Amino acid sequence: MTEPSENQTPKKKLYVISGLGADFKVLSKIDFAENVQVQFIEWIIPESNEEFSDYVKRMSARIDDSEPFYLLGYSFGGIMVQEIDKIKPAEKVVILGCIKSDKEKSRFLKLGEITKIPRILPQRMFNTKSAITYSFLRKIFDPKNPKLMDYFTVRDPYYLKWSIEKISDWKFEENSKVIQILGSKDIVFPVKFSKPDFVVEGGTHLFPATKHKEVSRLLKDIFN
Repeated sequence: MTEPSENQTPKKKLYVISGLGADFKVLSKIDFAENVQVQFIEWIIPESNEEFSDYVKRMSARIDDSEPFYLLGYSFGGIMVQEIDKIKPAEKVVILGCIKSDKEKSRFLKLGEITKIPRILPQRMFNTKSAITYSFLRKIFDPKNPKLMDYFTVRDPYYLKWSIEKISDWKFEENSKVIQILGSKDIVFPVKFSKPDFVVEGGTHLFPATKHKEVSRLLKDIFN
């Protein structure tokens, strides 16, 4: 077995959290920098009536902060890594297709916050097998992507309803450390409500999958 060189810089852990209901297929085509060791953190199903702060603590328990590390989150995962950073600070925090504060919420999300519609809707409405849910996801995520549902494998209705409630209610002051990358055609988190560090032209909310080459280049520059 070859011993590592004394001059060889050890790889830093890059903890990655994917989007709401999504597995890591959305991020599977990204070519990460060679100097990072990528570790994906799976979503866990929230407990009955679990507070968001308690859920964040449970998610953060999977992160080893005994040594420097990075955080990367996509969509709802972007919100999660920003919350985790308050408990276990990372050297760098990067968010893909996500907002940096509640001030960047779209009118649609603000409506959900004001009206509390996500709380009112019955849990069965969050079944991803329903035609209504499928049509809604197609419209806001990527209308032209026929493989849309391939990315949504976490389909527990309670988890989906709970998560959408938390996104609608989310309050957060912008952290200057956070690096934000948005798609120019993202309907979920429209670029016009934010001042992102980078914009992926032509990217819908699924841009980490559909524009993976550009995302890979950006992330290599950020983490190098």
